[in-house]
Amino acid sequence: MKITSIKQQAKRVDRYSIFIDEDYAFSLSEGSLLDSRLAKGDELTRQQVEDFKQLSADDKLYNLVIRYIAIRPRSQWEIETYLDRKDSPAPKIEQITNKLSRLGLIDDTKFAQAFVNDRRLLRPTSRRKMIIELKKKHVANDTIQAVVGNESADERHALVDIVRRKRKQTRYQDDLKLMQYLARQGFSYGDIKAALQVDEDS
Repeated sequence: MKITSIKQQAKRVDRYSIFIDEDYAFSLSEGSLLDSRLAKGDELTRQQVEDFKQLSADDKLYNLVIRYIAIRPRSQWEIETYLDRKDSPAPKIEQITNKLSRLGLIDDTKFAQAFVNDRRLLRPTSRRKMIIELKKKHVANDTIQAVVGNESADERHALVDIVRRKRKQTRYQDDLKLMQYLARQGFSYGDIKAALQVDEDS
């Protein structure tokens, strides 16, 4: 069984199609192709072809995961769940997640920190709600506590800032609607009332 051609794919320029005896056999990413050292004219056994077909499937799955992570940071549980939805066997999931961990692409502490920073800068919400959301992503409790901490003073400051920004919107001139919005973000009634008072006094 001879490799008769290796062609770069038109739609996926990072992948190469390998043809054996003029027929398409499998595809590999550029990195895997370089690692394999395959070249036109190489002779392969039937077992080698089957092994490369498995490598091709693993290669595609790994690259799907990389694109999934590239969209936004993910917790380890989210990545494992994604792989499970792709019908990946448990040993393959473990193999891929271990590789991603070694590369620093799975790190629940970094994920939780990025999650908290995003909420504070873009979508301010309460500490309590951030904890709930991180737990839903199966981040360990000790990791959550280390990242979120007990920053009550910072949270009260953030709440006052949210009130001032929301007051610029017509719909939140009404105290009740603003309080309902803030309650949905997980802030306590007492903290909300205090923040509204600060806003009125300023």
